[in-house]
Amino acid sequence: MRELRSFVAVGDSFTEGLDDLWDDGSPRGWADRLAERLAAGRPGFTYANLAVRGKLLDQVVADQIPVVERMKPDLVSFCAGGNDIIGFQCDTDDLIARFDAALARIVATGAEVIIFTGFDLRRMHVLLRRLRGRVACFNEDMRASAERHGCKVVDLWGMDVLADPRAWASDRLHLTPEAHERVALRVLETLGEPVPADWRTPWPAADPAPWRARQQDDLRWVRDHVMPYVRRRLRGAHPGEGALPKRPNLAPFLACSPLIDRPRLVDGPDHLV
Repeated sequence: MRELRSFVAVGDSFTEGLDDLWDDGSPRGWADRLAERLAAGRPGFTYANLAVRGKLLDQVVADQIPVVERMKPDLVSFCAGGNDIIGFQCDTDDLIARFDAALARIVATGAEVIIFTGFDLRRMHVLLRRLRGRVACFNEDMRASAERHGCKVVDLWGMDVLADPRAWASDRLHLTPEAHERVALRVLETLGEPVPADWRTPWPAADPAPWRARQQDDLRWVRDHVMPYVRRRLRGAHPGEGALPKRPNLAPFLACSPLIDRPRLVDGPDHLV
């Protein structure tokens, strides 16, 4: 693999890092965790994260890929189409055709490109499990696309540790901090980088939740997350409307700020994030 001096992350809420937060409440996620490790020992390493929650594939292509084409980074992560998959209707053949065209544009920049399969939903609530076949079909199409274009694939479907309920936030769509860390380790492994821990490490033993508690949790999930999502989609609204990328410019990734106990980007005094 080529020398990595810059990394741009492209996508939606998975890449933005929802439900894995820095101390100031801003999203962290696997991509920030990956960038921090890639920056170690690479003076001048730069990172941008263009991902925005709720974006459909066509929105990612329209808003983010032209930025990648201008930046021409060494490494690009491209994960999009998940919000299309969970929509009321989805033609996976049409979706993969658009995904493949987008992937070709990114590869044409000369970057090393990694893409991601969808998660295996076999242990999710029945409302989500109904999408499992759609996800599996799209996964196979993405693998074929990656092979055509010479890209690496991060196999999220095969990460059995993500089948544990503790890997998922209360909305059951976004990962917890521990799960984001495991994804970052999986990406490092896929890139052939040194991996400080094994993402396969089992979760600590836990007593199973009583049946009644599980039912109550399911009802809360439908009330607090599923129904609001359905209402938003019926109105044509999306959670990313008006949101901007958290790290829109390639800038140095520092290990730590003495004032803010988290990695940060520096792009002038008005652009600390």
